Amino acid sequence: MKPCRYRLLALLAVGLLLAACQSHPPLPFRLTNVSGHMPPLAFSLTNDQGKPVTAADYRGKVVLLYFGYTHCPDVCPLTMAHLHVVMDRLGALASGAQILFVTVDPGRDTPAVLHSYVHAFDSHAVGLTGSAGAIETLVKRYRSAFTREPASKDGSYEVSHSSAIYLFDREGNPRVLYTPADSQDDLVHDLHLLLSSGSPS
Repeated sequence: MKPCRYRLLALLAVGLLLAACQSHPPLPFRLTNVSGHMPPLAFSLTNDQGKPVTAADYRGKVVLLYFGYTHCPDVCPLTMAHLHVVMDRLGALASGAQILFVTVDPGRDTPAVLHSYVHAFDSHAVGLTGSAGAIETLVKRYRSAFTREPASKDGSYEVSHSSAIYLFDREGNPRVLYTPADSQDDLVHDLHLLLSSGSPS
């Protein structure tokens, strides 16, 4: 009888644990919740120090992923300035966040150029570059897009690109999507949730 009793107690304990996990409320995000609708953060690129990096190098940080380029005339500098204000508003919590600025113009955006550009805005930002194929694969992975416009007579050109910011939790899971139509307050709110949360929910 004792072995049966032990097995029954073990089953009850497992049932209680499962119930506790299932009853854990999801985080009350204000931005578009993409949890489970996009793949985890994954890439193999080169950082603005010229060193190869992967998504695993940023585990433990709440990542803000943004696709842009340093010659962008308006959207990118405005976005980076906006993110600097957001980091300031987070205060001490900002040390747990990492802005990843992935260039969609690898021909011009060398690691050195990226380093000067992103650090002019915020110390929490890292510039990433790589082969055209690697960048295109990453862009498609998160259903983003970019198009190089025809060059002018002097050889200069612009790159049209999506302006969303993807937020990943400390485990590299996609959690929310921020667009220019969303408010800064909502972005700060959701970052507070992710940075204060010990584990994804």
